[in-house]
Amino acid sequence: MKTTLDIKDELLIRAKKFAKRAGKPLRAVVEDGLRLAMSQSHESRTYDLPEFSVGDPNANDPLESLTWQDLRDEIYGGPDTG
Repeated sequence: MKTTLDIKDELLIRAKKFAKRAGKPLRAVVEDGLRLAMSQSHESRTYDLPEFSVGDPNANDPLESLTWQDLRDEIYGGPDTG
Protein backbone atom coordinates (compact mmCIF):
# COMPACT_ATOMS: atom_id res chain seq x y z
CA MET A 1 0.00 0.00 0.00
CA LYS A 2 1.29 3.44 -0.81
CA THR A 3 1.06 6.37 1.59
CA THR A 4 2.57 9.80 2.04
CA LEU A 5 4.47 10.74 5.18
CA ASP A 6 5.69 14.15 6.29
CA ILE A 7 9.13 13.53 7.81
CA LYS A 8 11.60 16.14 9.00
CA ASP A 9 14.39 16.63 6.48
CA GLU A 10 17.18 15.74 8.95
CA LEU A 11 15.48 12.49 9.91
CA LEU A 12 14.84 11.51 6.31
CA ILE A 13 18.49 12.15 5.40
CA ARG A 14 19.64 10.00 8.31
CA ALA A 15 17.15 7.25 7.41
CA LYS A 16 18.33 7.20 3.79
CA LYS A 17 21.97 6.95 4.89
CA PHE A 18 21.07 4.19 7.34
CA ALA A 19 19.18 2.29 4.65
CA LYS A 20 22.12 2.55 2.27
CA ARG A 21 24.58 1.28 4.90
CA ALA A 22 22.21 -1.57 5.81
CA GLY A 23 21.67 -2.47 2.16
CA LYS A 24 17.92 -2.04 2.49
CA PRO A 25 15.40 0.12 0.71
CA LEU A 26 14.09 3.09 2.69
CA ARG A 27 10.66 1.42 2.74
CA ALA A 28 12.10 -1.56 4.68
CA VAL A 29 13.78 0.74 7.22
CA VAL A 30 10.51 2.61 7.80
CA GLU A 31 8.59 -0.67 8.14
CA ASP A 32 11.17 -2.01 10.61
CA GLY A 33 10.92 1.19 12.63
CA LEU A 34 7.14 1.02 12.74
CA ARG A 35 7.21 -2.62 13.84
CA LEU A 36 9.72 -1.81 16.57
CA ALA A 37 7.71 1.19 17.82
CA MET A 38 4.48 -0.80 17.92
CA SER A 39 6.05 -3.76 19.73
CA GLN A 40 7.50 -1.46 22.39
CA SER A 41 4.25 0.43 22.87
CA HIS A 42 2.63 -2.72 24.29
CA GLU A 43 5.45 -3.09 26.79
CA SER A 44 5.29 0.52 27.94
CA ARG A 45 1.56 0.33 28.73
CA THR A 46 2.21 -1.59 31.92
CA TYR A 47 3.46 0.29 34.93
CA ASP A 48 4.23 -1.13 38.34
CA LEU A 49 3.64 1.40 41.07
CA PRO A 50 6.65 1.41 43.39
CA GLU A 51 6.01 0.24 46.94
CA PHE A 52 6.27 3.23 49.30
CA SER A 53 3.96 2.03 52.05
CA VAL A 54 4.79 3.11 55.57
CA GLY A 55 3.80 1.71 58.93
CA ASP A 56 2.45 -1.66 59.91
CA PRO A 57 -0.20 -2.90 57.46
CA ASN A 58 -1.76 -5.00 60.24
CA ALA A 59 -2.08 -2.10 62.72
CA ASN A 60 -5.44 -0.51 63.50
CA ASP A 61 -6.38 2.43 61.30
CA PRO A 62 -6.50 5.51 63.57
CA LEU A 63 -8.85 7.32 61.18
CA GLU A 64 -11.36 4.49 60.88
CA SER A 65 -13.48 5.59 63.82
CA LEU A 66 -13.68 9.26 62.72
CA THR A 67 -16.74 10.79 61.05
CA TRP A 68 -16.47 12.79 57.83
CA GLN A 69 -16.61 16.00 59.88
CA ASP A 70 -13.83 14.73 62.15
CA LEU A 71 -11.74 13.84 59.09
CA ARG A 72 -12.37 17.27 57.60
CA ASP A 73 -11.28 18.91 60.84
CA GLU A 74 -8.21 16.68 60.92
CA ILE A 75 -7.26 17.65 57.37
CA TYR A 76 -8.01 21.36 57.54
CA GLY A 77 -6.98 21.98 61.13
CA GLY A 78 -10.21 22.50 63.03
CA PRO A 79 -13.94 23.00 62.74
CA ASP A 80 -15.34 25.30 60.05
CA THR A 81 -15.60 28.81 61.48
CA GLY A 82 -17.10 30.48 58.50
